[in-house]
Amino acid sequence: MPADTTYLELSEDSGSAHKFYEVTVDGTDLTIRYGRIGDRGQVKQSSFTTTDKAAAEAAKKIGEKVRKGYAPAVQGVRERRSVSRRQIVSTRSTATTRAPMLWRYKSGSPAFGIFVDDDVCMVGNESGLITTLSHGAEVLQQFRLPDGVKCLVADDDWIYAGCDDGNVYDLSGKVPRLAYRIAPDIDIYWVDIHDGVLGVSDSGGGIAAIDHEDEFLWRRPGHGSSAWMVRCDTRAVHHGHSNGVTSYDWRTGQELWNTRTSNVLFGWQEGDSLYAGTGRRQVVQLGKNGVHRRTYECDAPVFSCATAEGGRYVFAGDSSSSIYCFDSSGTRLWKLSTGCGSAYSMQYHDERLYIVTTDGSLSCIDASESAVQAAVAGTIPQPVDVKAPPRMAAVIPSTTVEVVHDVADGVVVECVEEGGRLRIRVVSSGYHQDWQVQFPKGIRERGSRYVVTGIREATRGGFYRTYGDIRRLL
Repeated sequence: MPADTTYLELSEDSGSAHKFYEVTVDGTDLTIRYGRIGDRGQVKQSSFTTTDKAAAEAAKKIGEKVRKGYAPAVQGVRERRSVSRRQIVSTRSTATTRAPMLWRYKSGSPAFGIFVDDDVCMVGNESGLITTLSHGAEVLQQFRLPDGVKCLVADDDWIYAGCDDGNVYDLSGKVPRLAYRIAPDIDIYWVDIHDGVLGVSDSGGGIAAIDHEDEFLWRRPGHGSSAWMVRCDTRAVHHGHSNGVTSYDWRTGQELWNTRTSNVLFGWQEGDSLYAGTGRRQVVQLGKNGVHRRTYECDAPVFSCATAEGGRYVFAGDSSSSIYCFDSSGTRLWKLSTGCGSAYSMQYHDERLYIVTTDGSLSCIDASESAVQAAVAGTIPQPVDVKAPPRMAAVIPSTTVEVVHDVADGVVVECVEEGGRLRIRVVSSGYHQDWQVQFPKGIRERGSRYVVTGIREATRGGFYRTYGDIRRLL
C-alpha cells in the first residue's frame, strides 16, 4: 500500500502564508515534516503497533493544524518569505585604544537582538538562538526560535523577539510562545512595541501598527525606503527611513510631523527625545515634536546608538568597529575599538555599555569614567570569555500546555470562535466579559478553558494581557 501524504500551509487569512506542515503515513510509520516554506524543515518520526493507530494519530495532527488556520496546498506554489538582513563589512577601527571589555559571550552568528535590565542580559542572533546571561556573566537559559532574530524589545513586564519567520514571540514565560503573526508581504526590518501595539518597519520604507490580535490599526507607505527605525510610545509611532524621521498617531496613523535627515540606520528614544543614527556619520537628536536639537559627529556610518538615563550620555557604534560616547551637549568624550566587530545594537545600563556585534558577540564594556581613563592610559582588563554549559538545551517555541483540574488562585479564560477567528474572553468574575484577552496564538483551541496566573488591563484600556503561567483546564 503506497504512503499517504497530506501537505498543509498556513492560510493567508491567518496573517502568514510561510509555514508548512506535512504528514505522511506509511503502514505503521508516521512522519511529520514542518517548518518555513522554502526550507527542508524539521522531521519527526514515530511508529505504531497497527496501521489504524498510525492513521488515527495522523488525522489528529492534521485536525489540530486545520483548526489553527492551515489548509491543503500544492507544495512549491508559494514562495519563501522575503527576508532582508543588514550587512556590514567591518573594517578595523581607527581608534587607538580598545574598550575596557569585562566579558564577552560569542553567540555563534551575527547578532542584532539585545535586551538588558536589572536582572539579566539577552542576545539574539541570526541563527535564532537567544541566550540569557546574568550580569555576573553566567549563562542562565537559551531559547531556539525557528529563524533569525531581528530584535529583542520590552513592553512593561513582557519581552518579545521579532523573528525572520514573520512572527513575534513572547519570551516572558518558561517557553517561547507565538504572540504576533506579521503579514507575509512585509519584509521586516525592525519592530517595537508599547502597551500591546506593535510597530513594524519594512524594507520598502513602510510602517504599520498592529494590535494585540494581529489586525492592522493602520499601514502607511512612508516617506523613504529601507526603514531601520521604529520606536513606539504612549502617543506615537516614530519611523526612521532613508529620508529622515516621521511620527504617526498610534491610533489613526495620521502623520504628526516629518523631519528630513540623511538615511536613518538605527533609532533610540529616551524621554522626550529621539536619536537617529545615520549614514552621514551622525547621531541626530530630535524632540518628539520633530524639532532638531543636537548632532553628534562620528567618523563612519552609525549602525547603533543608545543613551544613558535622561540622555546625559549618548553612545554610538559605527561600521568600522568603533564605539563613541558624547555628553548631552554633543561633546565627544571618547572613541574606542570594540575588539569584536561592529555593534549592530547596544544598550547602556548601570555604567556598562552592552553591545551585540557582527561577529555574534554580546560584550559587556565598563563605561565608567575611571575605567575609560585607565584604558586611554593603557590599562585594560582581561575580558572573560563566557561559554554556555555544554549540556544546556535550548528551549523551542511550544504549543503544548500543562493540564490542571482545578482553578486554584488563577484566572479562567475561554477560547471562542468569533467571525471565523479564535478569540479569548475572561470567564472569572470581576472582569469585562466582552473584552478580548491577548493570548498566545499557537495554543488556542475552540471551546477550551485555560487558567492563567493573572491578567492586566492594557494601559490604554479596552483589552487584557495575560502574564505568568498558562495551563489548560479540564
